[in-house]
Amino acid sequence: MNKNYSLENLSEVATELIASVENKTLLFYGQMGVGKTTLIKEICKQLGILDNISSPTFSLVNEYQTSNEERVFHFDFYRIEEEEEALDIGIEEYFDSNTWCLIEWPENIKNLLPLDAVQIHLSILDNQQRNIQLK
Repeated sequence: MNKNYSLENLSEVATELIASVENKTLLFYGQMGVGKTTLIKEICKQLGILDNISSPTFSLVNEYQTSNEERVFHFDFYRIEEEEEALDIGIEEYFDSNTWCLIEWPENIKNLLPLDAVQIHLSILDNQQRNIQLK
């Protein structure tokens, strides 16, 4: 998937993304303000999460539950200084749980990431347009 999008078709992008991945560990790369959290909120909405979805910048992880009782974990590793902090919250158990793990700033825990995780690279084209690439 390599696609340009805007907020108007974000729902379509999230639907396509969910349908196109086999692994539920999604790594979101991109500069501050590119829309990682916005895309994650839309993915969570489409997975059936009714809770308030926000970036876990200070807690590192938020847990949500879908209407089907499935768990979704949203991580934000922007503020960590050492990978040990991710190990302290049990990141390996999350990865082994076969649940959705949506990770912002994965480059800060690069040595801990599963090799088969899906990389999602976001970039800004202009004020309205973004580009998404899956790797």
